Amino acid sequence: MGVTTYTQEFTTPVAPSRMFMALIIDSHNLIPKIAPQGIKSIEFVEGDGGVGSIKVTNFAEGGHLKFLKHKIDSLDTENMMCKYTLIEGDVIFDKIESVVYEVQFSASGNSGCVCKMTSEYHTKGDMELKEEDIKQGKEKAMGLYKVVEEYLMANPDVYA
Repeated sequence: MGVTTYTQEFTTPVAPSRMFMALIIDSHNLIPKIAPQGIKSIEFVEGDGGVGSIKVTNFAEGGHLKFLKHKIDSLDTENMMCKYTLIEGDVIFDKIESVVYEVQFSASGNSGCVCKMTSEYHTKGDMELKEEDIKQGKEKAMGLYKVVEEYLMANPDVYA
């Protein structure tokens, strides 16, 4: 099994605690509400959102993804960090065994934050993963971050 690691970072004028709440802690409530054209629902099928919980993201009709299932491996609310694993879904699983994500929100100047996401793609056998293979997923993730950022900026009392 091979491992390919990608890291991406973005900055936002939104406070790290608000981004962490919106994208990690309360994502199952917020994201289907503000992005229904892409995500139909996010539901916990095991647990209540803590370590060991499993959640399923169901995508809206018409997209090329139907669902993804993630398991929460670690959750550090004090340091605004979450590590979770993509364990099932109808996405390139012919090449991939699993994907481990680590997301951290850190304070930056002007009360904003830096979001750093590291993705570890564990491939089957000696399969090689190229950036083109995961480019669309990375772009969709960044698009979702931007939707959340815009929502929080337009609604400054949410998660304040």
